[in-house]
Amino acid sequence: MAQHEHVRVAVIGSGFGGLGAAVRLRREGITDFVVLERADSVGGTWRDNSYPGCACDVPSHLYSFSFAPNPEWPRTFSGQRHIRAYLEHVADVFGLRPHIRFDSEVKLMRWDAEQLRWEIETASGSLTADVVVSATGPLSDPKVPEIPGLDSFPGKVFHSARWDHDYDLAGKRVAMVGTGASAIQIVPAIQPEVGRLTLFQRTPPWVMPRADRAISGGERWLHRTVPFTTQARRGLLWGIRELQVQAFTKRPDELGLIEKLALRNMGRAIKDPALRAKLTPDYRIGCKRILLSSTYYPALARPNVDVVASGLSEIRGSTVVAADGTEAEVDAIIFGTGFHVTDMPIAERVVGADDSTLAESWKGGMQALRGASAAGFPNWMTIIGPNTGLGNSSMILMIESQLNYMADYLRQLDVLGGRTALDARPAAVEDWNHRVQERMKRTVWNTGGCTSWYLDASGRNTTIWPGTTTEFRRATRRVDLAEYEVIRRPAEQPKPKSKPSAKASVKKAESKSEAAA
Repeated sequence: MAQHEHVRVAVIGSGFGGLGAAVRLRREGITDFVVLERADSVGGTWRDNSYPGCACDVPSHLYSFSFAPNPEWPRTFSGQRHIRAYLEHVADVFGLRPHIRFDSEVKLMRWDAEQLRWEIETASGSLTADVVVSATGPLSDPKVPEIPGLDSFPGKVFHSARWDHDYDLAGKRVAMVGTGASAIQIVPAIQPEVGRLTLFQRTPPWVMPRADRAISGGERWLHRTVPFTTQARRGLLWGIRELQVQAFTKRPDELGLIEKLALRNMGRAIKDPALRAKLTPDYRIGCKRILLSSTYYPALARPNVDVVASGLSEIRGSTVVAADGTEAEVDAIIFGTGFHVTDMPIAERVVGADDSTLAESWKGGMQALRGASAAGFPNWMTIIGPNTGLGNSSMILMIESQLNYMADYLRQLDVLGGRTALDARPAAVEDWNHRVQERMKRTVWNTGGCTSWYLDASGRNTTIWPGTTTEFRRATRRVDLAEYEVIRRPAEQPKPKSKPSAKASVKKAESKSEAAA
């Protein structure tokens, strides 16, 4: 990367959000942009998470861009390998490779109030940009709990998002910490090969059967030959989820039937009453993300698996100790403990107009206007920002809505002309956040009786969108300039029209009379 390179737009990250932003920029006729990627390939969370059994819990045809349908999905729910290949395909088909700077982790972004642009320091050099689109995503930085004695554990330790494929688990005694979306995929995948598996569960998840199957050659042929069928399939999947969301957002009391189905799913595989009691949640279904698996419960019923209904609290040598005192000797510890979602690490590297970081601005909780713009950080927007997550549908729908907002944001800057910046008004951010949080109060995510990764340190839900994807798309279709302060460089401020001097008026009158003659 050349020193002092300047671009119109710098996109951070090359997962779904970053590649989607890059495609949209090109479709808007903007080619003066770069995509800054810390790794050596595209894919984001689908590059980083390569653990055994890794797959998506959203149907394939809905978990893909509307502008890049894939008729060749091999299964109704795709695995990590195929999703990553899809993102590589998007990068190639839309000609994004020349714009991508690999091994370019962003170290610092600082707003230059005089030049109205962002100064960006990366691992491969420095550049400036008029606008920054941060698409680092909430599932990018693994969270490993601070466990006393972990540093002195003599065995192997790794997080699910940093899987060590060189380590052979065959015959090993393994501790699996956590029972979230990653863990319930890992457990069935490694259970047959490990010697003993000890699962540390703080809170049991609600698990529904995974209706996964191979997509037939005939279906794929039809999607290839008649592209409308792919759109129709996607539309049907979307519509079902739009109808379902009402139960989560407005009528959590109606989720009892779904709970009965989930309990029946457990009962089919778990015959031991004591184990069933450990695995039965005591909160409303949907309060935490509903997990999909048809192999998790059968794996837990196998004789080489122990379920400890308590979190890991201490490590003494090669002995792991649960909060309830249960001990186990293990050779390896795998953390399936999630990510820094409500405390985005990128926020510590963004320095705004008043020389404070975004992390400092968000110390009371993340909030952004329409999930995109933070007050005091002009021309900086985030994809998958605060309160844009979903509890039951595809994040790609939300990403595409935010790309609409990004596109109009750039159009507004063009219309304003000159060196211009837009800074979200604090009152507009507060108003938006207040409306979101008011709607959140009656949702299952706030009333369901659980503590989830959707909540920040103060117990506020800064992750989930409390409505339908249709409502969010409507809210992000256009940028309302009334919600922003327009900033111009002093030299480019519109000058008031002054009255011509007497001398100038005489000259003007003389030239008019000459023209008449």
